[in-house]
Amino acid sequence: MPVSFDLFGTLVTASMPSDPAGAVAAELRDRGVAVPDDWSTAYRTPHLDVPDAAEIPLPAHVAAALRSRGVEASDTVVRRAVIAAFDPEVRRREGVADALDAARERGPVGLCSNCSVPELVPRTLVRADLRGAFDAVVTSAACGFRKPHPRPFETLAADLGCEASETPRGGGGAADASALIHVGDDPDTDGGIDAVGGRFVDVTETPLADLPAHLGGEP
Repeated sequence: MPVSFDLFGTLVTASMPSDPAGAVAAELRDRGVAVPDDWSTAYRTPHLDVPDAAEIPLPAHVAAALRSRGVEASDTVVRRAVIAAFDPEVRRREGVADALDAARERGPVGLCSNCSVPELVPRTLVRADLRGAFDAVVTSAACGFRKPHPRPFETLAADLGCEASETPRGGGGAADASALIHVGDDPDTDGGIDAVGGRFVDVTETPLADLPAHLGGEP
């Protein structure tokens, strides 16, 4: 049975900015962008019409927030500012290696992360010495929806080779996510695996160090 993991708060801790709007503003100013006086309000306000649970890449939101105040900036400048604003120190959590080894004994291993910042997940994996540790990696920004929406789990299931159901939900990339065990730290997001028939393991109740015994050795 495939096992998937959440990233932030589950496998790693990462020092994210305490004031995201301020961090983005500082990086925009460093790149010559005239940040509006009411930037905090603009940053917190939705500017794009998207479906419920859809993920908007943060650079797209930031660009729309600037335009709402009459400020134009190139996509490249905005993207680089956002990436620089979210450049965390990363630490692996205790028990990660044993948890991944136990998961590999059951089958393919995936990563499923809610993340709207470009490059943040791969950069975090490199810093945590987890690059290449997963058979498939799915982020909300890449698949278009945030957990607990079914799409991230179904996309990961497809990438891990789980058989598609006879009536896949939603469209492209849907597969039988009921085959997944998903390990995470947030019942409200990671627990969405339950709605598609999979199984959620909460690391706040079952620490990573205890996961090998929890999973067992048989697929």
